[in-house]
Amino acid sequence: GNMVEWCLPQDIDLEGVEFKSMASGSHKIQSDFIYFRKGLCFGLACFANMPVESELERGARMKSVGILSPSYTLLYRYMHFLENQVRHQLEMPGHYSHLEAFYDDKKGVLPDSKGTPTSQQPVHWLPSIHRYMYPEMKITHPAGCMSQFIKFFGEQILVLWKFALLRKRILIFSPPPVGVVCYRVYCCCCLANVSLPGLGGTVPESKPFFYVNVADIEMLETEVSYVACTTEKIFEEKRDLYDVYVDNQNVKTHHEHLQPLLKINNADKEKYRRLNDQRQMLMYSQEVGEDCSSCEEDLFILFFMEQNNRIFQTLMEVSASQDKTLTADHARGMGLDPQGDRSFLLDLLEVYGIDVMLVIDNPCCT
Repeated sequence: GNMVEWCLPQDIDLEGVEFKSMASGSHKIQSDFIYFRKGLCFGLACFANMPVESELERGARMKSVGILSPSYTLLYRYMHFLENQVRHQLEMPGHYSHLEAFYDDKKGVLPDSKGTPTSQQPVHWLPSIHRYMYPEMKITHPAGCMSQFIKFFGEQILVLWKFALLRKRILIFSPPPVGVVCYRVYCCCCLANVSLPGLGGTVPESKPFFYVNVADIEMLETEVSYVACTTEKIFEEKRDLYDVYVDNQNVKTHHEHLQPLLKINNADKEKYRRLNDQRQMLMYSQEVGEDCSSCEEDLFILFFMEQNNRIFQTLMEVSASQDKTLTADHARGMGLDPQGDRSFLLDLLEVYGIDVMLVIDNPCCT
């Protein structure tokens, strides 16, 4: 089995981290990287696999070198260092001087393992939409992957958007390598960003758990909302652990009341068309040199944030009105399909505790 070979500080609780930092099935690939969550901290580890002529090691030496941090947004900066170090550890096992120097240089005060009150915890996954803060941002950082995410899922992204906004438990399955799948977890969380003040203090936080395995089952049983990925097919059978299961591009749910959300409606198609139009305009403006400061990732994040803000702004205005009646015109104004998004709207009102009356009837003769 996996084992922790070396760590600093030596008194830190790393129970289970040996399975989080090396995905199941990694023996089939040469290298990978993996994001994971350990308590209140986030981790990034780089994995490498090297053939060796050793019966004791069964012909292969596999190691992961990783770091833990209270936030994952800057972990990408150390990806190159970790990749070099895992190669170094494969070729020269037991030489930790570079890792010791790195720790002494970067160490900070980690949060108390008992945790702090939720209200004081920063929301680590909220992305920066100011590109200048991350001048070296590229695909090796989770925030540099939104365009690949949308190309991969196509119109299905609107299905994921609804589930993310409803704070469902979303589990993404894929065989290794798992690095790019960790990015999909991050992107799913970004779909649910809302920047309106005072919205839903009781709404569960959408947590990116990144990579999870069977050792995390007990922890997942207590979560009411999360987005995670796994390489372990056994999870598909454990339906009480998730609401939405994503197998490559196939999004499915075993909850009957969520089934209508799997269908792409006309409003979804219109949103996807607008998103692609904006993307084409951005690419054109960059080609002709008019706008080099805009970033495709910013565009995607802002697109969904503005869409979410419009929905909640309308819902809050209606709930503050005298008759509290939400009509088909309101739904269209929010960019939703009055019929196709009826069950989505009902769920949304319940999850966020918004007091309005929906008067959009189901069609009978249309």
